Amino acid sequence: MSAPALLEIQGLSKRFVKPLDLAGKIANKLGSSIREETVHALDGVDMNVAKGEVVGLVGESGCGKSTLGRIVAGILTPSEGRILYQGQDVAKLAPEEAKAVALKVQMIFQDPFASLNPRMRVRDIVGEAPLVHGLVTRGEFEAHLEEVLLRCGLDTSYKRRYPHQFSGGQRQRIGIARALAVRPDFIVCDEAVAALDVSIQAQILNLFIKLREDLGLTYLFISHDLGVVEHISDRVYIMYLGRIVEMAGTEELFAAPNHPYTKALLREVPRLDTRHSDFLPVEGEIPSPLDPPRGCHFHPRCPHATPRCGEEIPALREIAPGRLSACHLNDGG
Repeated sequence: MSAPALLEIQGLSKRFVKPLDLAGKIANKLGSSIREETVHALDGVDMNVAKGEVVGLVGESGCGKSTLGRIVAGILTPSEGRILYQGQDVAKLAPEEAKAVALKVQMIFQDPFASLNPRMRVRDIVGEAPLVHGLVTRGEFEAHLEEVLLRCGLDTSYKRRYPHQFSGGQRQRIGIARALAVRPDFIVCDEAVAALDVSIQAQILNLFIKLREDLGLTYLFISHDLGVVEHISDRVYIMYLGRIVEMAGTEELFAAPNHPYTKALLREVPRLDTRHSDFLPVEGEIPSPLDPPRGCHFHPRCPHATPRCGEEIPALREIAPGRLSACHLNDGG
């Protein structure tokens, strides 16, 4: 990638530990072997996003996509690894610098019904953060609010309404306006169109594209829908059970996927030229992150798995210029 990275993720891991409750502790004292439950949500993720780029992140439900997005947005903290923003380690920034970065990275959530406070009017949902953080004065407040609403396709007369008075698509526009109100550079879109009707999805995707052109925004676009990702992304990362298994430019990935999991996902995408072919879903269920498989996480479901796949973790390495894949088949294993 020629452009310098605006965001760089290095060796990011996240584990959620559920400690033993009182009953579990008592059972252990009586001779049981109950252990704390640990969810391995992310396992050594590396990623970079250049300024002005749209990077898609794709995988099945439960693979860790949303966890990664929440860590990038500062909602969760990683168990291991680093996040660099404009070359600076976010975890080592001074409080004022950390606050500035937090405002520059915003998140748009999947559910437009749950992500807005039902007791707040639109003017407060969208305008509270820039006012509190001193990005606008009280004298500038109304003009800034109306500018952001209009940019997101919302009538300024809506600003005194409550979220329940809007449709799903309008609510998502309010969520986008809330993110834009603090003048971010980087936006994490977590399944931002998944809860919307198909016709409304197209409108919101076109809005994202226009905002990128007008404001020079950078997106991490998280989705399980490969069709949506193909439409909006410059590059795509494929994630499986907390690990990146493939990365490539969007056109190259869809034309010639390398990893067996990516190939299986693309077989499920409906296309006009394949409408008479048989539907072949990815065989088996995604393993539990409480007890992930050894070696390559995908090997229990992979038709090309060898004994090596069950023992050795494949490295994510360059297989062609601008293309990465984590599969032993690339080196004859």
